[in-house]
Amino acid sequence: MLNYRLKQILRELMQEEGTVTSTYLATINNVTTRTIRDDMKKLDDTLHAFGASVESVMGKGYQLQITDDTNFKEFLKSIFDFNDTHANVVPRTPEERVAYIIKQLLLSDGYIKSDDLADEIFVSKSTLQNDIKEVRHTLLEYDLRLDSRPNYGLKVEGNELKLRFCMAEYVFDRNEPMPEAHSDSISQTDIDKISAIILKEIETHHITLSDIAINNLAIHIMIAYKRIEGGYHVTLVNQDLQEITEQSEYAVAIEIVQEVEDIFHVSFPKVEIAYIAIHLLGTKMLTQSSQAVEQVMDQTIIDLVNLALNKIEERLQLGIQHDKELIMALHLHLKPAINRFKFGMNIRNPMLDDIKRNYPLAFEAGIIASLAIEKETVTRIDENEVGYLALHIGAAIERRNLKTGPKRCLIVCASGLGTSQLIYYKLKSQFGQHLDVIGSTEYYQLHQYNLQEIDFIVSSIPIPKKLSIPVIEVNAILGGDHDISKIEQLVLEEKQAMDHYIQKELTFLQQEQLESKEAVLAFLAKELIRMEIVEVDFLEAVNEREHVAPTSFGNLVAIPHPITPKSERTFLTICTLPKPIIWHDKPVQFICLLCVKKNSQENLQAMYKWLGKIIDSRRAVQQLVKAKTFEELRKILKEYD
Repeated sequence: MLNYRLKQILRELMQEEGTVTSTYLATINNVTTRTIRDDMKKLDDTLHAFGASVESVMGKGYQLQITDDTNFKEFLKSIFDFNDTHANVVPRTPEERVAYIIKQLLLSDGYIKSDDLADEIFVSKSTLQNDIKEVRHTLLEYDLRLDSRPNYGLKVEGNELKLRFCMAEYVFDRNEPMPEAHSDSISQTDIDKISAIILKEIETHHITLSDIAINNLAIHIMIAYKRIEGGYHVTLVNQDLQEITEQSEYAVAIEIVQEVEDIFHVSFPKVEIAYIAIHLLGTKMLTQSSQAVEQVMDQTIIDLVNLALNKIEERLQLGIQHDKELIMALHLHLKPAINRFKFGMNIRNPMLDDIKRNYPLAFEAGIIASLAIEKETVTRIDENEVGYLALHIGAAIERRNLKTGPKRCLIVCASGLGTSQLIYYKLKSQFGQHLDVIGSTEYYQLHQYNLQEIDFIVSSIPIPKKLSIPVIEVNAILGGDHDISKIEQLVLEEKQAMDHYIQKELTFLQQEQLESKEAVLAFLAKELIRMEIVEVDFLEAVNEREHVAPTSFGNLVAIPHPITPKSERTFLTICTLPKPIIWHDKPVQFICLLCVKKNSQENLQAMYKWLGKIIDSRRAVQQLVKAKTFEELRKILKEYD
């Protein structure tokens, strides 16, 4: 009914409230705008019978119109449940080809010849060789290797546990259907049967699993069944096995396995049962009352949470490190997650792209937290897990924003009540309802105030001690424009986010010579080092951050930045490209390199909020990548400030 590209186009139209340009659709689908025009006609012809149409808006693009909501929803169900033919799922991009090749190799019992793979995905031998290099690199992340034998072909080899993790990611958790050649190898009906067994047992034993966790566990049991059937078994060291069998979850795993054995007539060895128990250990969630939860709070995990939140506060100044709800949520998440980290288990996060795109600040905080946790626990946390941490952090940020009224400041003065009153009335006349002056104090009594409830201090005297909030030192009569402007930056930060961070000399438009992520980052780093505004190891720090998780957020946007601050001020460096490049697995045309001041106490939420608006708007990005001058670019950005 609809081919792969038409489905992609329909998704884009559904995700956009306004219009979507043909240029954008052509870019993300790697086709010409003329092809998109033909596609739109086909899509419109199809939709007319199902209560919808595609409207062409002159000079703006295309917009989806839905006239019969019920009919259209039934149509969506039919196309996304529809089993595509093999021809429609031939991988198009290098990333899709790599995923396809890995899937084929994992599903094969023997060797696969390179020529056969090249014929299947319609590429040349040289293109396939490049793809195979990426396949090897990806497999190494699972501690697997690709064996290549002359006259035989290619085969994946390695530890059975790692093979299974890899299969769970590449064979089942991808959106595209499996190739027809292997469509009978694993049945969705069988997975549903296993899911029903899991549901029954966890209800009996009062274990709560999320839908995602149940699906992951069912898939892993299904893989275990197929691998046991083929004579393969997972191996765990005796120490690990002993530790697992002593857990209560092991008894639940036995009951699950017994039912699976009855249905599929296969015998699970003890080590396989332990493997299932790892899943239960790694995904269970405590659902008791707060008092009961507090009784099982693990002090080691609480210390880990506090460490992670302190690191976030040091870098981002979010003011969420004392949020009790966040501390509880992270404890309940991390306690079982530590088991996953320990055994190197992958857990897929189907919301990852949405989290990165819609909550960039929370995701960055998740990265900072994960690095702190990795260092403390000597484990590896992947991008999927970072996404889950970001969800909890994002909720805390939203809670704080709901409570945010006028900025709150405290006056510190050494010249008596008269001077503090003078500063007070000057602040109120200047900022009115935007600023709440909660009182005044002498420096020696400052310790009596809870600084967590104050946004900044206005002081007429130097304060030698470094505080957790910004201190603005002013003249006692608060008369100069410089004094007022410093306070204004904190009080009215929402209003000056864009102008404060972008500059003409840090803007590089239409850089057609840059044809890769590496080239873009090297070019920008070279320019910033030449201007002497970043440290010499800046590029290394940016690449290290990319290694943790790519900073391409979709919608042709990437926001790279160093893993630790490497500059003495906060600024943005903007680069646009006439044609998109592939940034990890997404096309990118608008790059916004973010540099944050070392030991910064700035509140950067306004800037992140502004960047979030840009990431989210297709119209904005399409306008920005066309801009030819800084003034034109600045005018477009101003609309979203």
